[in-house]
Amino acid sequence: MNIITKKTELSTVIEKLKSEGKTVGLVPTMGALHEGHISLVKACKKGNDIAVVSVFVNPTQFNDKEDLKRYPRTLDKDVTLLEKNGCDYVFAPSVEEMYPEEDTRVFNFGYVESVMEGARRPGHFNGVGQIVSKLFDIVRPHRAYFGMKDFQQIAVIKNMVKQLHYDLEIVPCPIIRETDGLAMSSRNTLLEPEYRKNAPHIHKVLEEATHLTSQMNVEELKKWVVDEINKNPYLKTEYFEIVDDTELKPIQDWKENNVKVGCIAVYAGKIRLIDNIVF
Repeated sequence: MNIITKKTELSTVIEKLKSEGKTVGLVPTMGALHEGHISLVKACKKGNDIAVVSVFVNPTQFNDKEDLKRYPRTLDKDVTLLEKNGCDYVFAPSVEEMYPEEDTRVFNFGYVESVMEGARRPGHFNGVGQIVSKLFDIVRPHRAYFGMKDFQQIAVIKNMVKQLHYDLEIVPCPIIRETDGLAMSSRNTLLEPEYRKNAPHIHKVLEEATHLTSQMNVEELKKWVVDEINKNPYLKTEYFEIVDDTELKPIQDWKENNVKVGCIAVYAGKIRLIDNIVF
């Protein structure tokens, strides 16, 4: 496995591999890797000759400076984990390398960026667009792999791929959960013990909700989910929406002919957790 920190070096290496007929997959991460990330690496390795994993905490997608400061950084541990799991190249650039000057590009992702995470984290998805497009330009992968936990992010990235005419496939991968049901996240390591103990309640309630669609209409079920989670003194729901899986438009009626996804953000103390479930 090779660790590369410079954009030009990575581009040169990848171009040579592609000229030899090799297929290249990319897994963009912000590090603090866990089994959820490793499932993406394995899918990438299975679907391509070469697996490239980027490890970069991208400052432009944080609208909260404290959150950026708090975000875990564990590069040595990440590298060891990646080496064990078949990664070929780790791209671990500095902020200066990725942003030698300020990136002033402003994307218009339309409706998909205006709701849920987009409404509550102004500028977040623009920052995602900036960094992911930079990575796509450097690596020019055949496929890029993203976890379904960041469900809205995948919709935004697909929108960007279409807008910028990238010739690549976006591969969404299933949410990987802890044994108690909590969706794996780098932020889980920041949870204090009591909050960590109570956080699986989020998934438990979402699971229960999927069995109640014959008993409640959409609005009643949304209220039920929020009330059930907020009954737990360690959790506070920021939002719960039930949307279609492509345009993220709110579902009005269970009879609508589309895939319905429940998306949620919950505070466990100061740590913000997101999750989703398909109805």
